[in-house]
Amino acid sequence: MWIRSTMIYRTSFALTMTGNLLVTGLDLATILLMFTQVRSLGGWSLPEVCFLYGLSATAFGVADLVLGSMDVLGARIRDGSFDTLLVRPAPVLAQIGADRFALRRLGRITQGAVVLGWALVSVDVAWTPAKVLLVPLILAGGAAIFCALFVAGAAFQFLAQDAAEVQNAFTYGGTTLLQYPPTVFGKDFVRGVTFMLPLAFVNWVPAAYVLGRPYPLALPSWTVWSTPLVAMACCALAGAAWRVGLRSYRSTGS
Repeated sequence: MWIRSTMIYRTSFALTMTGNLLVTGLDLATILLMFTQVRSLGGWSLPEVCFLYGLSATAFGVADLVLGSMDVLGARIRDGSFDTLLVRPAPVLAQIGADRFALRRLGRITQGAVVLGWALVSVDVAWTPAKVLLVPLILAGGAAIFCALFVAGAAFQFLAQDAAEVQNAFTYGGTTLLQYPPTVFGKDFVRGVTFMLPLAFVNWVPAAYVLGRPYPLALPSWTVWSTPLVAMACCALAGAAWRVGLRSYRSTGS
């Protein structure tokens, strides 16, 4: 329904998607401005940083397209309209994900994919079949990890009904964080992003292997392939949190 309503005004859709593409490109503009003053960032060259950027932006763009509407859950709980979702013959999570579905978010995916494509042909990497295979695995696993964050954030809103910005701090803030090399952050912070909230597996850990860069932490060699496993674990935990939150829901009574 939302896609059909969007495509009624095709020119408006094209303009809003272009605007979305340009706005999301401001993060890249910031990186490019940095490289007008330095030759490397944390020891990483511009194509290498763009590789990180492209992986993070594309993976997050896919998750944002599918589940980016999760921040409306708190408002629905407060005004009582969440009850209408419970009586429909469709999974509640799917309904929330489709609520006000914004096709314009394709602009973020397009912009990230273009930067990733340029980075892939520009980085100085000896490509092997293993490294080629790892790139789509990173994108799929990264998108799943961000999806898990969206679902976990939505589950938290059952407890704190006005927590959309807390969710955004980990989703939108997470993708911005991952656009920069791990070497520009302190080791304690990198440990937290690796072991506590495993955003590092969206791109930092596998990308370091692809680019032949040392990771700030000593990790076993097999962890470069662990992004899909981390994604499955995150999705399982987020799904459990969602079910707990949904069972604890009490209507406003209005």
